[in-house]
Amino acid sequence: MKRFILAAASSALAVIGLASPATAFWEYGHQTVAQIAYANVTPKTKAAIRRLLAQQALLDTPECPAGTIEQASVWADCIKPLKTADGKSRFGFAYSWHYQNADVCAPFDLTPACKDGDCVSAQIDRDVTLLHDRATAPKDRVQALAFLIHFVGDLHQPLHAGDRHDKGGNDVKADYGIYGPARFNLHSVWDGPLAERAISTPPSLVRRYPAAERAKIGAGTVVDWSRESWAASHTAYAAALGGDACGTVPARVEMDDATIAKMVPVSREEIRRGGIRLAKLLDKALG
Repeated sequence: MKRFILAAASSALAVIGLASPATAFWEYGHQTVAQIAYANVTPKTKAAIRRLLAQQALLDTPECPAGTIEQASVWADCIKPLKTADGKSRFGFAYSWHYQNADVCAPFDLTPACKDGDCVSAQIDRDVTLLHDRATAPKDRVQALAFLIHFVGDLHQPLHAGDRHDKGGNDVKADYGIYGPARFNLHSVWDGPLAERAISTPPSLVRRYPAAERAKIGAGTVVDWSRESWAASHTAYAAALGGDACGTVPARVEMDDATIAKMVPVSREEIRRGGIRLAKLLDKALG
């Protein structure tokens, strides 16, 4: 099921009448990356995005709309529970495409994490290729666009890019400020309340960035960006484990206010990079 959602957190926070921050990156983070991208693509690319998403009916997923770039940004998560008439998963083949478990305690290496192309970085490249090829079937182009918008966001959530053989921190119970371990794990902290705080901290991340800044951030390949996000995951583990990303994991880690404050700029920068890089890829594929 959803690697990025902590069901216990959703239930606990619903009980006390709060919107669940544990699902915030699923919506808020992905939508913000998409909005940054849309603000930074060319007018021609914007028109191409609108034309493709106007064909969302080809996806045959009325439960999961993809008619706007914000809707498309969460489509790849929304479709996970969909079943065929005989009860089989319609999109089970794509479960492993949302992340890549590159070991943070070993030299950076995508080979074991991306066997047979079943990882987020390989799928980003694949989707760009499908979109760029005008001979691709219309349904496949719409699907590739929705996947691409989502996967670039996933790559820039650090705990989708690196782990310690713990499902990207899902196995690490975590306190977040005043909230206890029954509500969070390390992965859901980065998906949810930390992403929410980072995005809502002014100034707004959603704006058109100067050309020089877009060129600097958009430089390199998807593998280069993977290495950078992997390095950010090392930072995330180090902050949670008292400075040593490869140290002993306690029964639960404590993300106190000081640690959270240090991680907010890391999360903001990853989201900003994700949006600007998505814009670059969209211009490349559709511009």
